[in-house]
Amino acid sequence: MKTYFRLLSFAKPIEKFAIPYILFTLLYVVFSSMVFVLLPSLLNTLFQNNAGAAPSISHVATMVKQPGWYDMQGWFKLYLNYFIRTHGEWGALQFVCALIIVTILIGNLFRYLSARTMENLRVHTLLNLRRRVFNNVMDMHLGYFNNERKGNIISKIASDVQVVQFSVTATLQVIFKEPATMIAFLVILFIYSVKLTLYSLLVVPVSAFIISKIVKRLKTQATSAQQTYANMISYLDEALSGVRIIKAFNATNFIKERFDRENSRYSKIMRSMARRQQSASPVSETLSVTMISCIVLYGGYLILNKKSTLNAGQFIAYIAVFSQLMRPAKAISDSFSNIHSGIAAGERVLALIDEKPEITDAPNAKPINEFKESITFKNVSFAYRERVVLSNINLTVPKGKTIALVGPSGGGKSTLMDLIPRFIEPKSGQVLVDGINIQNVTADSLRALLGIVNQESILFNDTIFNNIAFGKTDVSQQRVEEAARIANAHNFIMETDDGYKTNIGDRGTKLSGGQRQRICIARAVLNNPPIMLLDEATSALDTESEKLVQDALNNLMKNRTSLIIAHRLSTIQNADVIIVLESGVIVEQGNHHQLMMNNGLYKRLIDMQTFQ
Repeated sequence: MKTYFRLLSFAKPIEKFAIPYILFTLLYVVFSSMVFVLLPSLLNTLFQNNAGAAPSISHVATMVKQPGWYDMQGWFKLYLNYFIRTHGEWGALQFVCALIIVTILIGNLFRYLSARTMENLRVHTLLNLRRRVFNNVMDMHLGYFNNERKGNIISKIASDVQVVQFSVTATLQVIFKEPATMIAFLVILFIYSVKLTLYSLLVVPVSAFIISKIVKRLKTQATSAQQTYANMISYLDEALSGVRIIKAFNATNFIKERFDRENSRYSKIMRSMARRQQSASPVSETLSVTMISCIVLYGGYLILNKKSTLNAGQFIAYIAVFSQLMRPAKAISDSFSNIHSGIAAGERVLALIDEKPEITDAPNAKPINEFKESITFKNVSFAYRERVVLSNINLTVPKGKTIALVGPSGGGKSTLMDLIPRFIEPKSGQVLVDGINIQNVTADSLRALLGIVNQESILFNDTIFNNIAFGKTDVSQQRVEEAARIANAHNFIMETDDGYKTNIGDRGTKLSGGQRQRICIARAVLNNPPIMLLDEATSALDTESEKLVQDALNNLMKNRTSLIIAHRLSTIQNADVIIVLESGVIVEQGNHHQLMMNNGLYKRLIDMQTFQ
């Protein structure tokens, strides 16, 4: 129940929906049950009038005590006899039918209003829940996404939230409406006959016990189903993302079989759950019919043997009311069989909401608005669990200088660069910007000082204009074009079908690698940051594209502080300082000429690329 109430907290302000829902539901229960209150008087009066002449209204007045304002049955009996007297049996029948239609019409109007209110609550809850989940995911540190399957996250945001919507929030309707309906019918039943009602309720615990046994394993199965579904989404995402590699390595059948195994497992679990859920309704209906039959048998025995105060009309009405009592009872049993899926999905969603980012702003963090002097690494070390990646790094990047990081793969170059925007945190030591520890400044203000261009061109399924102006809403066409010209992108953009309005497809697949990279550079240029972080921005390009991109990068780095990672060492020979990293340690540093004279690791790397 703790999970259930936590999920309900996303419905706040719940009173905005709960108060009108309770009012509409109570009015619906009153009007829908009124027909059964009036039924005995109708039947008995008609039976009596079939047996003899209708009494006069004056006679009725002497026979029927003036009813109280709350006695609907008394008032109905009074007016029914009046209509029989003044308009005949046909007129009385018209009156009764009209009254029933009006009562049902008003009752169903309130039923519609209550259902509409509940739907508004459901949509409101879903909106808040999905917004909270997505916002929390977006606030997570990058390391979280390295350890978590993307398909699993997608499944929780899309599928699990949807399950919560249609099972947990739907039970709100059952929690109030159906018990209120049951109570109204029980009151009517006890008014008719206390003895017969107590007898009929003896079978309820038996029914509840049988239903509980049927739905007992549903929560466990629901959890397994949702995890299996998440695996399917992961496999689907991997298959769509890596379709080129899948076909290149003739792995299509392998991928199909892997997906099919998970699909079959999911289908098997869903069939098992469906069997249990679907059996609850027939079982409860069978039990209700059995109960009604027993009541007819027992009640008929009491009436035939003159041991009951019920007359024929009241007994027929009693059976009709009891048959309606089973409807809310059945709805409650069905909701219990469905709520397990919602609770299991809710637990997965709440686990994602409860996940806390490891990297957050300090309580007293202040914004940093400009870059004046330098970036300093002071005794910085970093490790992924037990594997040491950086060890006691001391490095200064002065303002306006270009610093290149080179070395063998796995030496810690990308890790060192990721420390600056606080994508990761050092295990020990400090990273300082103008002498201020970056852990004491807000992450947003720090990243606003940075322009980042990665080896992988991260673009979105949108227009070229929106990709360059990404994250900004007040950018003019002129500024975007200026950024594109600096990035050597304007010419090829104008050659596309719609220029800057051209949609580039999923991840920019309609563009070449060099074109995608120049769009990313234009995006960085538009941001106009004082510090540039370039992580192997040309390593995946052909020679011609590399030349264009390198020219764009040179334009980008003018009058800026730049930190560059490069595998093609020819592109960084003009850097002010070259840092050589090996196994997480700085083994050499200096300009190109100095390092070549040292005859160390840098020279060996240069020679390896020169003589390839």
